[in-house]
Amino acid sequence: MPQIKKITDLTAPELDLFSRYSESQLFHINEPKPGIFIAESPNVIERALNAGYEPLAVLIEEKQADGLIPKLFFAYPELPVYTAKFDLLINLTGFALTRGLLCAMKRKIMPSVAEICEGKHRIVVLENVMNPTNIGAIFRSAAALGMDAVLLTSGCSDPLYRRAARVSMGTVFQIPWTCFPKNADLSCGGLETLRSLGFQTAAMALKEDSVSIDDPKLLAAEKLAVILGTEGDGLASATIGGCDHTVMIPMAHGVDSLNVAAASAVAFWELTKNRKDLIS
Repeated sequence: MPQIKKITDLTAPELDLFSRYSESQLFHINEPKPGIFIAESPNVIERALNAGYEPLAVLIEEKQADGLIPKLFFAYPELPVYTAKFDLLINLTGFALTRGLLCAMKRKIMPSVAEICEGKHRIVVLENVMNPTNIGAIFRSAAALGMDAVLLTSGCSDPLYRRAARVSMGTVFQIPWTCFPKNADLSCGGLETLRSLGFQTAAMALKEDSVSIDDPKLLAAEKLAVILGTEGDGLASATIGGCDHTVMIPMAHGVDSLNVAAASAVAFWELTKNRKDLIS
C-alpha cells in the first residue's frame, strides 16, 4: 500500500502537478514523450486505472484517505500519496468538484486512426468541438448508446481535460478514441482516410438535401462515420461537401437545431437502437 505524506502548505513542491501547471502545460510537459493529465473523483480515477493508465501521484482529502487509498491504489506501493485537510485543499481551484481526490496520470501514446477504426462499424467524428463539457457529454452518450469509437480533429478540446473526463463520468476511458494528425484533419485527407477504411460519412447539418437520421440508407450502411461540428457554426462547408450524406434530426415547434451534445445522443440512439448487445 502507498505511503501517505501529510501536506500543510499549498506552496509545497509536492503539489506542483496539481496546482501550478495548466492542463495544456501538463499535456506538453514530457515532449516528445506523452504528457500528464489530472483525473478527479473516485469514479473517474477508477475507470482510468482499469483502462491501464499509470498513476504518478495522488492528492486526497485527509478524511477520505483510509477508505479510498487501499481500494484504488493497493497495487501501487511506491505511488506518492499526499493528503491534507479540506479547509486547505478547498483553496485549490476546482477542488470542490473533485469529491476529494485528484490523481496525476501518465498519458498513453495515441493510436492511429486506422488502429482505432479496425473492426468498428459505427464511429463518431468530432470537428473542432472546443467546449470540454460537450466533449464529455458526447463521449458519455457514445459509450452508453453503443457507438464503437470516437475520432477528434486537432481543434477539439482534449477528452482527458478534467472537465471533459468529469462530465463523461469516466467514459473517455471506456470507448476507444484518438485524434487526427494536425496536418490531416477532415478537409486535409481525413475524409479520404475514412473512406479508405470502408466508412460512409454522414455530416450532421441542416441543408436542403439533408436526409433524416432514420433514413434507411444510413441504417443499412455496414460502416458509418457520423460527423458533428463545433458549437454555433457547425461543420465546415468543405467537410459537409465532402461527405457521402448530409443528415438532420426532424424537429418540432419551429426549432431548427440542438446543442451538439444533445444532437449526438439522438443520432447515436437512432443508429444503434437495433444492436442486440445493448442493455434493455
